[in-house]
This record gives sequence, C-alpha cells and structure tokens, in this order.
Amino acid sequence: MKGSLIELSRRMARLPNILNGRLYCSPSSLPSNNKLFVAGLSWSVDEKSLNDAFSSFGQVTEVRIMYDKETGRSRGFGFVYFSKDEEATCAKDAMDGKAFLGRPLRVSFALEKVRGAPVVVPRLTGMGNADSKTR
Repeated sequence: MKGSLIELSRRMARLPNILNGRLYCSPSSLPSNNKLFVAGLSWSVDEKSLNDAFSSFGQVTEVRIMYDKETGRSRGFGFVYFSKDEEATCAKDAMDGKAFLGRPLRVSFALEKVRGAPVVVPRLTGMGNADSKTR
C-alpha cells in the first residue's frame, strides 16, 4: 500500500497544474528550445485549430503546418512555437499521445535545421561494384 502511494504521488507531481484556467508545469526539465514538432495531424487540421489546442499551455507565437506542394494537402505534421521554454515543456508533456481530431499526436522538441552541414554517407564495401574488388 505504501509503495503505491509513493508511486501515485510521483505521478501527480508530473501532471500539469491548473491555475486561473491555464495549465502550468513544474520547471524541472527545460527543453533546448521553445519549438515543438507535432506529428500525427489529421488532414482537416488548420493553423487556427492547432493554435487553439496548444494555447492553454502558454503564449503561442507561431504555428506552421507543412503542406504538400503538389496537392496542397497537409503532410500530417507541423510546428508550434511558444514564447517561453517552460510553456513548450508543459505542452509537450501534456499533449504527447493525446487524441486530436481523432488521431493521436506525437509531440517532441523540434531539432534545429542545419543548413550546409556535411552529410556523411557510410561506404559499403564489397557491394556489387566490380572495381572495388580489384583495388
């Protein structure tokens, strides 16, 4: 019984706190940025509905949904930018795995895009090229 109470208190500590209609999380783990990658979006999701879904966690400064250039249809993922890192952390913790318009969301911190960085491709030896065998 005592062990289960300790586990329950640990789970409760990880849940967001609600104060004045807004969700707040403890600032225990800070992300490296305030930009969230959101995958698993339904084709019917637009920027306004995604903004509305995440705005209860803090000030959303920008929402971008990626669209296919040829069809104009959503590619099923986008980005949500928050004004503060703590708000992004709270939103990630609360929304990851939650259903949104019938589909489960996958939310993680977005990686910064590195332009011009070298791409390292591993060399496969002994694969089909006759010249590689003679060297």
